[in-house]
Amino acid sequence: MDAAQLADDPTLVLLTVEEAARRLRIGRTVCYRLISSGELESITVGHLRRVPVDAVPEFVARRRKTATHTTHVAI
Repeated sequence: MDAAQLADDPTLVLLTVEEAARRLRIGRTVCYRLISSGELESITVGHLRRVPVDAVPEFVARRRKTATHTTHVAI
C-alpha cells in the first residue's frame, strides 16, 4: 500500500500533519500554524504530532459556520 492509499484508509484514527494538510488542500506550514493556534486539534504520541481524523471535518465545519456568519450582510 502506498502513501496515498494509506492516507485514504478509512480505518485510520490519526493522521500525520502532512496527511491532514493534504486532506485540507493546504500546505504543511499552514497546517502547523493552525495546530499551533489551536484551530486544528492535534495530539502528541511520543515525539510525534498527530491529527485525529475527525478533527479535519470539525475544523472545516467551524470555518464554514464562521464564514456563513461573516458573509451575511444586511442590505
